[in-house]
Amino acid sequence: MVMQQTVSKSQFKAQALEFLRAVEKTKIPLVITHGGKPVVEVMPYNKQSDQEVILKSLRGTLKFYKDPDKPAADPEDWEVLR
Repeated sequence: MVMQQTVSKSQFKAQALEFLRAVEKTKIPLVITHGGKPVVEVMPYNKQSDQEVILKSLRGTLKFYKDPDKPAADPEDWEVLR
């Protein structure tokens, strides 16, 4: 698990380039807070992991229906149709 650094918006505003360079160099995420609450997370960019994360999150989510044109419910169950 990667630790993350936390900084207030005012600190980030004053030293934005330094913080961004640190994230780029250390690969450690930076959380920017407002009033002590997290509002933004700055993470190092990783092109390969973006695609992998998306594809992994979709694996196993596809549902296969034998008859996709079949009604989802029996029409007799609908009171409006009576």
